[in-house]
Amino acid sequence: MEHRDIQMIIGLGNPGPKYRKNRHNIGFLVVDALADHYHAIWQHKDQYDRADVKINGKDLMLVKPLTFMNTSGNILPAFTKKGIKPEQILVVHDEMEKSLGTLQIRLGGSARGHNGLKSIINHIGADFYRLRFGIGRPDRKEDVSDWVLGNFDVSDGQLQHFVTQAVDLIINSL
Repeated sequence: MEHRDIQMIIGLGNPGPKYRKNRHNIGFLVVDALADHYHAIWQHKDQYDRADVKINGKDLMLVKPLTFMNTSGNILPAFTKKGIKPEQILVVHDEMEKSLGTLQIRLGGSARGHNGLKSIINHIGADFYRLRFGIGRPDRKEDVSDWVLGNFDVSDGQLQHFVTQAVDLIINSL
């Protein structure tokens, strides 16, 4: 699958140290690792943090919305006004329908109950790329909120391994 027109990679998560290692913050962890890989410096804007990188000779923006997960799409009008189209965006997010560490890049689709994706779809439609990062799902539906806001049940080394696989997938896909 070709993703050569990607201009922006958005990692979904919640701002603040208390959420840092939550399953819901895997998007932040992946874009942070991408920024580290390319020695990029994060710049704080009003509602988001941004780092500029060059991957495989292509200039890209890495973005972390600071509006909390459920309103992640609020930052997008600022970028669409500058000409960025939905199909030029890759959103990195947690995916409960996939087992831990399973990765998939796809174009379009529904929000599947993910409020961050719902917010983005409400602002730009569904035709953007997604890197779906598997986090597994709890046994009981009523535990979903605690599950996504809970920390990963693996060692830091295992989590870093999964994040590195996601970074490699992004680099090799662009």
